[in-house]
Amino acid sequence: MPSNSVKVPLPISRLITAVCLVGVAALTTVSATAEDARRPDKVSFYFAAHEDDWQLFMNPSAFQDVMNGAAKTVFVHITAGDAGLGVGKGGRKHPFYLARENGAEAAIRFMADAETTPGERIAAPMSFNGHMIYRVSYLNTVGYFLRLPDGHWSGDGFAETGFQSLKRLAIGKSDILRSIDGSTAYHGWDDLVATLRAIVTYERGQAALAQVNVAETDARINPKDHSDHLMTAKAALDAVKDLTCVRRVYYVDYASSQLPPNLDHRQRDMESSVFAVTLAGVQALDHRTFWRHYDQSFVGRNYFRIQEPPAACDKAVTTLAVTRQ
Repeated sequence: MPSNSVKVPLPISRLITAVCLVGVAALTTVSATAEDARRPDKVSFYFAAHEDDWQLFMNPSAFQDVMNGAAKTVFVHITAGDAGLGVGKGGRKHPFYLARENGAEAAIRFMADAETTPGERIAAPMSFNGHMIYRVSYLNTVGYFLRLPDGHWSGDGFAETGFQSLKRLAIGKSDILRSIDGSTAYHGWDDLVATLRAIVTYERGQAALAQVNVAETDARINPKDHSDHLMTAKAALDAVKDLTCVRRVYYVDYASSQLPPNLDHRQRDMESSVFAVTLAGVQALDHRTFWRHYDQSFVGRNYFRIQEPPAACDKAVTTLAVTRQ
């Protein structure tokens, strides 16, 4: 659904429900077609500001892509989700950001292993646009961890990490954004965008269709979202703005807590299981998690809208990809 088709004003629950009916319908038809489906010629990218965002707000869409909705599913985690700790441990045994990465990795492997034999994990830094990015490949999935500083909800950053943030870089208040582990530094917004574009180009390869999954950027639909969520979406969309055959999918984030559950039992099980594995991965590295709040507020909800490519793409591939969403 094109973004300019949204009509306002409407109460937030009615507005989002109206905009997202196509997405909900697509989710509820997955189980009828997925079992004997060939993976379409599609690479699906999930851009997440923090290491638990796609699990909470973009699932079970991500799970379905990993199982049989895409040839490859790529998870790009932009910030370290460090909450101002940087590489600090917060009084625990391991750095907080590594615990969060471990949770995301565990969740990705869980989905990839759901209906197949476990494979080999390959992890190493890889150079994109002159920046070393930590990359983990596992079966038909890839995870990236850029480890940029958590920018705080406001986008002003944390004192402990020098008030660095994606928002400050985007609006020109900062001209350099350094990763918390010292692995690289981005000189301006365009440098970060070019790096993401290089990742998309590399992972897409010759696939006919790329799907880019991001936080909803329309504040009428997704009000009062975290600054890092919005800036991550902006960076991803800037990176693919002139690429051909790119489907954009926009997900409601924190505002989904104000909406009624819209997943059936099977879909809720898929979402909650991935989130549970994520938390277990964080706990494995000695950090506290919060199950009850997130389970009650977000699990069981998956609201999104779809913007199809404006250019003429391979109709057979595009149609097949849509039916597998």
